[in-house]
Amino acid sequence: METKTHQQLHIFFLPYMVQGHTLPLLDIAKLFASRGVKSTIITTPVNAPLFSNSIETSKSLGLEIELLVIKFPSTEVGLPEGIERTKLVKTQETKEKFYKAITALQKQVEQLLDQHRPHCLVASTLFHWATDVAAKFGIPRLIFHGPGFFPLCAAMSMTLYQPHMKVSSDSESFVIPNLPHEIKTTRNELPTFLTQNGETGLNKMLEVCRKAEERSFGIIINSFYELEPDYADHYRKVFRRKSWHIGPVSLCNKAEKDISGRGREGSVDEVHECLNWLNSKKPNSVVYICFGSLSSFSDFQLVEIAIGLEASGKQFIWVVKKEKNDEEEWLPEGFEQRMEGKGLIIRGWAPQLLILQHEAVGAFLTHCGWNSILEGVSAGVPMITWPVFADQFNNEKLVTQILRIGVAIGAQKSEDGSVKTEASVKSEAIKKAVTEIMEGDEADGMRSKAFALGETAKRAVEEGGSSFSDLTALIEELRSLGS
Repeated sequence: METKTHQQLHIFFLPYMVQGHTLPLLDIAKLFASRGVKSTIITTPVNAPLFSNSIETSKSLGLEIELLVIKFPSTEVGLPEGIERTKLVKTQETKEKFYKAITALQKQVEQLLDQHRPHCLVASTLFHWATDVAAKFGIPRLIFHGPGFFPLCAAMSMTLYQPHMKVSSDSESFVIPNLPHEIKTTRNELPTFLTQNGETGLNKMLEVCRKAEERSFGIIINSFYELEPDYADHYRKVFRRKSWHIGPVSLCNKAEKDISGRGREGSVDEVHECLNWLNSKKPNSVVYICFGSLSSFSDFQLVEIAIGLEASGKQFIWVVKKEKNDEEEWLPEGFEQRMEGKGLIIRGWAPQLLILQHEAVGAFLTHCGWNSILEGVSAGVPMITWPVFADQFNNEKLVTQILRIGVAIGAQKSEDGSVKTEASVKSEAIKKAVTEIMEGDEADGMRSKAFALGETAKRAVEEGGSSFSDLTALIEELRSLGS
């Protein structure tokens, strides 16, 4: 008689509405599907196009992966229609309403779980109610945070020991307690929710999320053991968090369409322009500059970047979140004419995976979002670090102080998104960092370290590798629960 152990595992994935969660969770769903698991992603109408192309490609390769679209409760919380992503939220009032909407999704997710009866729910950390909802249906809830082990350990130490309360000024440095390395930071570098007095909607929500995490089945981490071994051990043994490292998850994208179109809705005309331009360049001669989907700079800062790049004399691809219009006051006069053939400015979206993997790219100037860090590591490219907010200052410390595959540009203060009237990083610092990483005394050593780490990342996700094995262990554990 056939036992239930052969029943196909079915997992639901619920990503938070920000690119730092949607892209890796799509990759994670594909990873599970590539191991014979049925994967179902839950999203909302505005976010659905981010997934659809990749899901169609995966299905054509025989993977069992589906998209379920639920209504975003805009009207119920007083939000205008269509504000279904964090980057569309512009004011504090809208933020509070957005968090309410996130909580209001619970009922629809419950209905889907009741209807489909999956064996597990993987939900981004901010869906605090997901732990209770999963428990109601007798299934495990796995948490997806976004960052890796090092930034998670640093954040937990900050929350537990509150060292930032013991310094006399925002710029005075202090050691983050109870970590394997001596890591210093300042209040200026901390996310605003840690330093704010009083209870904001986000603070309250994060506290509820922390409690839900303690009751959850465990945590999926987009990282690999060899990248941060001390912190993988620390997170599991000292903080006693049950977790599985299964990354870098972006390496699951093998189809050319998935690599070139990751994070893009609709057509990918920019891809050919980028590739043709890069194909004409020598190996390791181009700096790629991109600050992710959420960071915005003032025109003052953009001018400083342009001046710094020109002064460095290096070739570059620069991704800027601006639409092309007649009056581009953020560019120095005649800049694009002078940079003809030397620099390519991309307005809006760029095929980041494809660019980083190109042999012409010799450095990556990044905002230090975790996905970008891992994509840079996977491509074996050294980095210039320019953190802006959230966990990005911690990620910078991993790259520059622990892994030693990057140069810090000198950003010193977490930005809260308000409009700035001057640039926080000047053109001299930009020129210096670009020159240092491309031709400084340490450049060759950093490049070979970055290359070796990239090779290790690729081995981690192959059969027998650390991430491949952790994913196998997780699937087996879920199967044993399901049976």
